[in-house]
Amino acid sequence: MTKAEIVDSVYERVGGFSKKEAAEVVEAVFDTMKEVLASGEKIKISGFGNFVVREKNERVGRNPQTGAPIPISARRVLTFKPSQVLKGILNPHRTAADDAAEASVASSQASAAD
Repeated sequence: MTKAEIVDSVYERVGGFSKKEAAEVVEAVFDTMKEVLASGEKIKISGFGNFVVREKNERVGRNPQTGAPIPISARRVLTFKPSQVLKGILNPHRTAADDAAEASVASSQASAAD
């Protein structure tokens, strides 16, 4: 879905204002999100998920063709963790045991990545 399609959806669902005003509202939401994330803050959207900026340490990677070591500089990365509500919508037949197993794997992968 593109930003233009989001604007159209907001315009059709909410109504009461022009398409230009709908575009301004959508743009204002995205601008606010960018500012908040750039400042290092987390965005929590109930029923949707969390956007979090994580700091990644400098590390040594490998050139896949030559195998030569390559320094990878420290950087900030954006991560998104969907809420349980969104997960339930996307995977309606999952069980609590599936979620617990997934959380355990994700936790061990996050520890290994740092």
